[in-house]
Formats: sequence, structure tokens, C-alpha cells
Amino acid sequence: MTKIAIVGAAGRMGQKLVDLAPSEGLEVVAKIDVAEGYDREWPVGTEGVIDFSFHTCVPAFAAKAAAEGIPYVIGTTGLTAEEQAQVDALLGKIPVVQSGNYSLGVNLLLQLVKEAAKVLDEKYDIEITEMHHRHKKDAPSGTALMLAKSAAQGRGAGDFIYGREGETGERPVGEIALHALRGGSVVGDHTVMFAGELERVELTHRAQDRAAFAAGALKALKWAAGKAPGKYTMSDVLGFTS
Repeated sequence: MTKIAIVGAAGRMGQKLVDLAPSEGLEVVAKIDVAEGYDREWPVGTEGVIDFSFHTCVPAFAAKAAAEGIPYVIGTTGLTAEEQAQVDALLGKIPVVQSGNYSLGVNLLLQLVKEAAKVLDEKYDIEITEMHHRHKKDAPSGTALMLAKSAAQGRGAGDFIYGREGETGERPVGEIALHALRGGSVVGDHTVMFAGELERVELTHRAQDRAAFAAGALKALKWAAGKAPGKYTMSDVLGFTS
């Protein structure tokens, strides 16, 4: 079995990864977390790492993986520009898979949104809503940002706004708006709306279990083994064309 480490193992996603890893032929040799009773680092001989921790932790663990020459899968969202730059500086050393969402359904949705944005011109206003459980720390979600970027790619342009308040005036043409909802135990709901004068098209994904994300992240780590150093996304893992 391939020996892997899970960073953020005490979290919801970390626990799912630990539970599912053996069924994917992966042995978890380190369960890393700041919580009591968890490992603080992975042992020599670890062959890959999946990180679903907190954004401030990512650069140091990624640097350790780069020093050891092992692939790194990042599921943590909310990295600052500085933290992302530190990760990007390591791309010449190891393969890094980074995605705001690892589910097959969401990555298919990204492709559908891009195609819809190509077909439905600027007469269709784009609004993106996402809802997650009350414990989620960042907003909007990484997935919502990915969807907004896919829509902008399809259109060839797009200015993002995050929510609305006060006297906003008429909606500008070409604007892409993101709205974050938080509450309860919602795993993750995302809807992209194309609102026209005569019709409205909505593309929605609802996650029913975090196992969908965990399975994708494990697949990504297995795929990254032996790949050339560089930055990859879930689209690369799944073989989607750009």
C-alpha cells in the first residue's frame, strides 16, 4: 500500500479521508492535526500528502513535502496571496494538485458553467449562491470562486462582486455576483443562475456526503504519483479538456 499522510486529520474532511484511504489502496501513516492525540509530522518513507487543514499551515507542510520530493494535494481554501505564492514557489520540485473542490459532480459543473456562459451572452445576468454549515470559516467558498472563474472564462470577461448592501444602483452588464449563506449542517450547495429577460437557467450541485470530496482527493493523490513537478487541478486528474 502507498503510505500517505493526512494533514487536518481531526477535521470533517480529514476523518473521511482516513476512513476511505484503505479502500483506495492507501495506508495512512500519519494523522496530522493540532488537536490532542494526533501526529505533528509524517515519518520518513511517506509517499504522498493530502492537506485539508487551515490556510496558515499549508506553506510549511508543502515545503516539507517539496524537500522530500513527494506529491502534495491541497484541499484547504482561503490561502492569502502570500501563502499561495509560497506554495507556487515549490512547483518546480513536486507535483501539486490544488482545487477548491474534489468532487466529480462539482468539476463537471465547472465545465457546464463555462459552456453555458459561452452560449448565454451578457443579456443573461450571472448570480452564484453557495451555502455551507455554520462552522465554515471562509466566504465565499473556494468552489463558488471556481464557478465564478469558469463563468468569466466562458464569457471572456467578468467583474466579481460579493453580496450587495445599500443603494447599489442598477445591476451592471457583465457583473458576476457571489453570495454566501451559512447555517446548520449543510455540506455544500452551489447554484449558478443565468437570468435573462425571458427565461432563467440554473445549474446546481448539492453535496450529500463529504465522502464525495474525500474520494476525489484520494484519486488526485494516486494520479499525481510519478507526475512531473508542476501545478495541477482536478480537471487534469479527470482528463477534462480546457
